[in-house]
Amino acid sequence: MPRGFLLLALGAIFLAGSVTALAADAKPTDGRFLYVAVPGVRDYLEYGGHGVLVFDIDHGHRFVKRIASRGVDETGKPLNVKGICASAATQRLYVSTLKTLICFGLTTDQILWEKSYEGGCDRMSISPDGKVIYLPSLEKDHWHVINAITGEILTKIVPKSGAHNTIVGPNGKEAYLAGLKSTLLTVADMTSHTAARTVGPFSNFIRPFTVNGRQTLVFVNLNGLLGFEVGDLKSGKMLHRVEVTDVESGGVKRHGCPCHGIALSVDEKELWLADAHNRRVHIFDNTVMPPKKIESVVLRDEPGWITFSIDGRLVYPSTGEVVEARTRKIVATLKDENGLDVQSEKLLEIDFAGGKAVRAGDQFGIGGLR
Repeated sequence: MPRGFLLLALGAIFLAGSVTALAADAKPTDGRFLYVAVPGVRDYLEYGGHGVLVFDIDHGHRFVKRIASRGVDETGKPLNVKGICASAATQRLYVSTLKTLICFGLTTDQILWEKSYEGGCDRMSISPDGKVIYLPSLEKDHWHVINAITGEILTKIVPKSGAHNTIVGPNGKEAYLAGLKSTLLTVADMTSHTAARTVGPFSNFIRPFTVNGRQTLVFVNLNGLLGFEVGDLKSGKMLHRVEVTDVESGGVKRHGCPCHGIALSVDEKELWLADAHNRRVHIFDNTVMPPKKIESVVLRDEPGWITFSIDGRLVYPSTGEVVEARTRKIVATLKDENGLDVQSEKLLEIDFAGGKAVRAGDQFGIGGLR
């Protein structure tokens, strides 16, 4: 069957599944749940269909429900999901697509608003108090600073770097803006919402990145590098280059770079690195500088992102496996209501108590030491 017809058929199946799941009105009340936005690998409906899938972490990551979403083009075809973030403080979940930012109520699963922004949308990040979102345009010159409650634009930051990935620091004072057309990481002052300084230059254009909890170090993927580089967020200098040398580098299906995914363990003792060409994640000892590779985990497909659970015990590569961080064992795989494998680069954990969200993780693998 041609791929186009396959996608249409799969889309019909998933939409039907969505109606069934919503009719059951299954709402998280207590426990830990994984929220997975799809299509979270380009626009590939075969990896989970369309919507937000919810999995029960405490019960083997069993499928709970599918939350219906919007984010479609003029023909009704679902758009690529670009990012996900959430706030327990405001009981809201956000999903970005190529064109819009969608806001959901976590206690109702209802869409509160969907707004489009000049230049499109990419991978955003939310402030710790849930009030502000830094939303990159789709590889254009600017980031929008958004009122997270209303979706209104507060201001615009224009580094002219090819806006792409964003991390709001845990202290809520600085945001880090990476464009895929620049070797410099822009640091924004969140009081004035202005570009304050840069870090780098790194040796190539910046792709995914993460920061430690104290916001002193940044770890960056780069075009052309099977490995990563480390920068000093205070001095602005590039400190170390780390290359993976015990496996070969080569072509990849997506993203155009060998490593598209990097995360720190919550205790910051380890760094986990995605390697698409070799279909594995590499694990580094981060107690030494530069970090030293110690182990690898083989995956079923090419990883394009890595996320940790809030407590740091579980690792979620975008290929849909659930890896126990301590043992490196794959303990579950994500499957939808039809028993089909789910993959997504846009997911996070949200914990509930008494029917309300009490904690929300993030997708960036930020270190947990403060």
